[in-house]
Amino acid sequence: MNKAEFVSFMANEHDCSKAEAERALNMVVESCIQAMAKSTGVNLVGFGAFSVQKRNAREGRNPKTGAKMHIPAYNQPVFKAGKKLKDACN
Repeated sequence: MNKAEFVSFMANEHDCSKAEAERALNMVVESCIQAMAKSTGVNLVGFGAFSVQKRNAREGRNPKTGAKMHIPAYNQPVFKAGKKLKDACN
């Protein structure tokens, strides 16, 4: 399901307009991005937890040529599903 389909789904499930549903979705997504940019995790009980994980610099290989290359350190966004979400999927 892409974003437009999800907005339509939200609007139908909660009896609101597509504009209101899209505005709500955009607020949640932007707020999560801003919080994670500050390295603050977002925990939505039952749904899951978004967090930032520090990845150390390491040495890798170019799969095409086999040449060694340096992979710099970076922050990796991580999502861990909550119990309610896991139960709904199974």
